[in-house]
Amino acid sequence: MINTEKRNESTMHIDKMSTSEMLGVMQNENYNAVKAIDGELPRIAEAIDSIAERMSCGGRLFYVGCGTSGRLGVLDASECPPTFGVDPELVVGIIAGGDGALRTAVEGAEDDRTAGRSDIVARGICQRDSLIGISVSGGAAYVLGALEAAREAGALTVALTSNEGSAADTYADIGIHPSTGAEPITGSTRMKAGSAHKMILNMISTSVMVKLGHVYENLMINLRPTNKKLRARMISIVSTLAEVDRDEAERLLAENSFVIRAALQAAEKGEAANE
Repeated sequence: MINTEKRNESTMHIDKMSTSEMLGVMQNENYNAVKAIDGELPRIAEAIDSIAERMSCGGRLFYVGCGTSGRLGVLDASECPPTFGVDPELVVGIIAGGDGALRTAVEGAEDDRTAGRSDIVARGICQRDSLIGISVSGGAAYVLGALEAAREAGALTVALTSNEGSAADTYADIGIHPSTGAEPITGSTRMKAGSAHKMILNMISTSVMVKLGHVYENLMINLRPTNKKLRARMISIVSTLAEVDRDEAERLLAENSFVIRAALQAAEKGEAANE
């Protein structure tokens, strides 16, 4: 039996616990999920460096998963354009069963290996690309099909699981498998395993974007003004880096199509002209 399907001794009688007791044991398991990532940092770093190298040559990053795993991949991919100002096609999340599966489970989708292959082949995957197959068990047929097709195309393949030595590792150049162990509710991998995987995906996408120059210091230099909050954040960034008040920062952005880099360059030219 794989680790994530075993029964958790600390929650054997969770149905008899008070609310406070339930929260206590679940929070302890949350800590364990975080700790499980520690031993995987070298492999996460290897994946980040390899992905960034390919992206610097025009490659893309694909996340492929089923159910919760697929939703986590789509979530992380969807956050990259507004956060880092990149093209939506640079980081792509693919979930078994299509976008409808983001809200409603598509029965049997994860068992369709052929669909996994065809969905990634249809996107023209090539040697410059990278694919992270996300499967807690490491045995989802849809993910295996996608990993196999990516490997045949010469793309970088990464298996993100919670069970080392799974079938997914067979097709992976790099295997990342935080040992999160038995879940508080047996088999409910949206809990510990899902939390660990989300953190790892955050680490990967953020670090890759930093390495590709989409972050200056710790600021989102390529941010887009898609809502009031992000517009205000852009004003704060320009105000901080150009050392001007918010009104001047907003003027600089407005005169430069709300592109932070262009606004900062305009500020530098203004300073030079005044010297």
